[in-house]
Amino acid sequence: MSISQLSRKNVQALTPYQSARRLGGNGDVWLNANEYPTSPDFNLSERIFNRYPKPQPEAVIKGYAAYADVKPENVIVTRGGDESIELLIKGFCEPEDKVLYCPPTYGMYAVSAETLGIATKTVPLTADFQLDLPEIEKNLAGVKVIFVCSPNNPTGNVLNQADLIRLLDITAGSAIVVVDEAYIEFSPETSMIKQLGNYPHLAIIRTLSKAFALAGLRCGFTLANPELIGVLQKVIAPYPLPVPVSDIAAQALQPQGVAQMKMRVAEVLENRAWLIGELKQIPSVVDIFTTEANYVLVKFQDGEKVFNALWEKGIILRDQHKAFGLQNCIRISIGTRAELEKTVAALKLA
Repeated sequence: MSISQLSRKNVQALTPYQSARRLGGNGDVWLNANEYPTSPDFNLSERIFNRYPKPQPEAVIKGYAAYADVKPENVIVTRGGDESIELLIKGFCEPEDKVLYCPPTYGMYAVSAETLGIATKTVPLTADFQLDLPEIEKNLAGVKVIFVCSPNNPTGNVLNQADLIRLLDITAGSAIVVVDEAYIEFSPETSMIKQLGNYPHLAIIRTLSKAFALAGLRCGFTLANPELIGVLQKVIAPYPLPVPVSDIAAQALQPQGVAQMKMRVAEVLENRAWLIGELKQIPSVVDIFTTEANYVLVKFQDGEKVFNALWEKGIILRDQHKAFGLQNCIRISIGTRAELEKTVAALKLA
């Protein structure tokens, strides 16, 4: 018997999430992971490495609470937003429960549930990438956690707030509703943060990976009411954040760091507008979807051909052809102006 046959049956059948780094590539223009294209510069001030770190570093918790305009007891810090997804499933799902999500969306909701042996239900988004509330309501039996993403990855659009509030209303007392706001800095006015006081079963996922330009740090947050945070505290690892991570995260959340983040957002929005304008002039482009994030989803006449042509030139984009309802679509992260210019030139020849 092979070692793999000793693994859990659900793990044997599992298709792992295909992250940008797992997919690889050999390029000099990386526009496939929704990262900020350049790295901020921080110096380590905390140099005590022989002791375990604090389970929830106070400077990070207070810094993010001040930034998000919530109380510290509404915040738990995690190893990226991905750990938040896992903790919510671990904390609330019995083996017989189900997780519901709405494709096309972020693939880790399904992978995390399947890894933990929790069955999933899917209710696809509508043609304009909004929640299909009547179908969701029909499929709530046995559902304990619902994941939605706004701005949604990979489509880029925000979900209607009225629909999110309706979803919270119909799930009160029966399920946790998780709104993934990894990209909220690019559309801050659409956040559900003000609804935390109204809905004890609302959880919001945030991260420093996108607008804060700290994807390599792996620092995320769950925002929720104290009782829900208390459940997550029971199932989180004892020391989730290494000392250097919490040190840099605390610096990034100081007023100067937040101001720099806002400058980066403005730059991304400017470059995004430029890219969209250029894409409109390319004959092979069929559709450019509305986006409120740091990427653009584009439909081409032959998306796979375009993706492969740019891959061969060292321009690494994100192929969405196999995602639900996204045939011939490619997601393009917003890089530097020089990277985007090189990408547009290549697209005109693809």
